[in-house]
Amino acid sequence: MAALGWLTPRRRSATARSVLAGEAAAEAARKSERQAHALDVLEALETGAEKPAEPEFPVTGDEHAAAFFDLDNTVIKGAAIFHMGRGLYRRKFFQRRELARFAWQQAWFRLAGVEDPEHMQDARDSALSIIKGHRVSELMEIGEEIYDEYMAERIWPGTRALAQAHLDAGQKVWLVTAAPVETATIIARRLGLTGALGTVAESVDGVYTGRLVGEPLHGPAKAEAVRALAAAEGLDLSRCAAYSDSSNDIPMLSLVGHPYAINPDSKLRKYARERDWRLRDYRTGRKAAKVGIPAAAGVGALAGGTAAAVALHRRRR
Repeated sequence: MAALGWLTPRRRSATARSVLAGEAAAEAARKSERQAHALDVLEALETGAEKPAEPEFPVTGDEHAAAFFDLDNTVIKGAAIFHMGRGLYRRKFFQRRELARFAWQQAWFRLAGVEDPEHMQDARDSALSIIKGHRVSELMEIGEEIYDEYMAERIWPGTRALAQAHLDAGQKVWLVTAAPVETATIIARRLGLTGALGTVAESVDGVYTGRLVGEPLHGPAKAEAVRALAAAEGLDLSRCAAYSDSSNDIPMLSLVGHPYAINPDSKLRKYARERDWRLRDYRTGRKAAKVGIPAAAGVGALAGGTAAAVALHRRRR
């Protein structure tokens, strides 16, 4: 940590948390990859009527290259954590009291539009308190069901084809997301990908403690996770590819030799064009609206889909 000495204590602490989150995500991803070898890999989703997309650079069997894909609005339409929240609420995983508290914090982020550290911490603590005491295996089992109910039909065929091109060339393909690592791992396995790097909620003896390891895997933390995984896997990042829709992922995209902007937001589109990065947009008509919750508001827990739960509750009243 001596290399961080020039930073202010606050920035040094934030950087340290990003590094810790990235390293934890990389460790969890490699563990899930090893476990996946003992499971039957389910058949990948069909690409539908959309013409398969191919990368604009040669994808070869390079053992020192891999591909890293953001999840929300890059691989899946909307936010995975939003869909997870819908499923959890339908299963009465949330109590009304917890819904009210967490929904208020979500509303504050939406209205204020400012990532105030104290409010961010309050929101994360509330989200984590909802899963505290639950077994990891319980959330994984529920997540498998929710994938079938809400996510399977929301995969972007074009992005799926890009990932398959890397797989067909013998490269590993990883999801990199602020969503919980358990949710991301389920999606990666269902799509036949190598594995996933996601936010790691601490667990002891298979039970969630209600704490995060580091911080949510968002922004700089994603870059740290990719860097840590590349070091562990012996990858040359200059030969790797990364795909994302969000300007928040510029740190991750900037790490690799082949960055792609997929369904980009306006800031990323501008940034990518200035640097001659490749762009793909699989949306039709108006630009797709972001569905889900702000990344700051509790992405470290499977409770992050409260916005959807509140909407469902209102419909049922």
